[in-house]
Amino acid sequence: MLRRQAAREPAARTYARALPIVPVRARGLTIEGADGRRYLDCLSGAGTLALGHNHPVVLESIRKVLDSGAPLSTLDLATPVKDAFLTELLRTLPPGLAERAHVRFCGPAGSNAVETACALVRAATGRNGLLAFTGAGWVRSAGALDDPLEDAHGVRIPCLPSPQDHRCHFGAVGDGGSDLAARWTESLPDHLREGAPAGMIVEPVRSEGGVLPAPDSWLRRVRQFTADRSIPLIADESRTGVGRTGAFWAVEHSGVTPDVMVLSNAIGGSLPLAVVVYRDDLDTGHPGTPAETFPGNQLAMAAGMATLAHVRENALAERAATLGARMLDQLRPLAAEFACVGDVRGRGLMIGVELVDPGGAGPQGERGPILPGAPGPAEGGAGAPVTPGSGPHRTRPHPAAPELAAVVQQECLRRGLIVGLAGRTASVVELLPPLTITDEQAAAVLDRLADAVRVAARCRGGGTAAAP
Repeated sequence: MLRRQAAREPAARTYARALPIVPVRARGLTIEGADGRRYLDCLSGAGTLALGHNHPVVLESIRKVLDSGAPLSTLDLATPVKDAFLTELLRTLPPGLAERAHVRFCGPAGSNAVETACALVRAATGRNGLLAFTGAGWVRSAGALDDPLEDAHGVRIPCLPSPQDHRCHFGAVGDGGSDLAARWTESLPDHLREGAPAGMIVEPVRSEGGVLPAPDSWLRRVRQFTADRSIPLIADESRTGVGRTGAFWAVEHSGVTPDVMVLSNAIGGSLPLAVVVYRDDLDTGHPGTPAETFPGNQLAMAAGMATLAHVRENALAERAATLGARMLDQLRPLAAEFACVGDVRGRGLMIGVELVDPGGAGPQGERGPILPGAPGPAEGGAGAPVTPGSGPHRTRPHPAAPELAAVVQQECLRRGLIVGLAGRTASVVELLPPLTITDEQAAAVLDRLADAVRVAARCRGGGTAAAP
């Protein structure tokens, strides 16, 4: 089957190239391959499996729809399944949005929902420009992770520097990178030739960008910036929603209420589903625009409703916060033990381990062009002198090591553990276990990952960290 897949499918295959397995059965955290091997799945369908594979409540919800004789394709017509899904979804939303929320069903992927959200704010504001941040997953899917994009209308979408202390765009060392990124964003109004943009889109945690949680203080400043200038704020919660980060929605950590939320992945209970939730006064559309062929899948809405309810009723977001913090605490000693582990970070059950080349040298900040008025060297920005010993990192980080991360991924697979890779150069090993993972399973995951890092470091000369 793997040979036939390689012959029939394009080279653009992503997961299949790194994970040459043929899954035939799955339950919870466990996948069984056609060869009989069992794996602990910490990729979770790129975060779509909040409850793991084939959870009983999800299967039961699907069976009920199938056994009822209900139509499976209903365009945008009202159905009992849709009504139940929307009722449960609205129950989970941040209060400031829930009481004024409209929900738009769109194509089944998160990228479809982002496109819908951007079109919505353009129509509502009468403006065209959009602002985004580097490392966003939807930008990566569009073909350029950090470079300026053009939307369907030919309007450039500048990618602003995301907050990052570990690899600051400005070259700062320590905990000042987030402040510099916020100040850069706040300096924009004086330098936007086209005037105020139609919207700003942000990910509370950049998953594909390298598992980088946005600091709560930074997100609050962004919310204030957009509110002061009547710029709709779009929160892309495709990866971070439904309890993944330790709150039902990741924006809740900062107390921020966005104007628009993009929801996908886990809201379909493992089946394709995406929606855009937005404040009612942004609804300026008229019937028939745009027309969607698949604006809601009956089976996905049933599975999604069951998933949302189960996460809420069983406090799985709180469980993710507790267990995720414990897993991070147990992983952080790897950075002290191995020089090739540059950083361990995450939020809830969204965890990243960055692999680096400890023998590399030179500035390692991910930088972009400096806008007029942006913080400069005298303000601690690009070109500012490095103060040894300041902040959590005494020196600039070592270069990213994507080859070593790939080795760790393969060593994990040899030990029966499936993990993903994230980041600009795919140098971050990412853990996205289901929220139902047990303490015993979490311990097994950490043991296998640590062993894989140990073997990879020894084979590739990653080395043991020097004693302080």
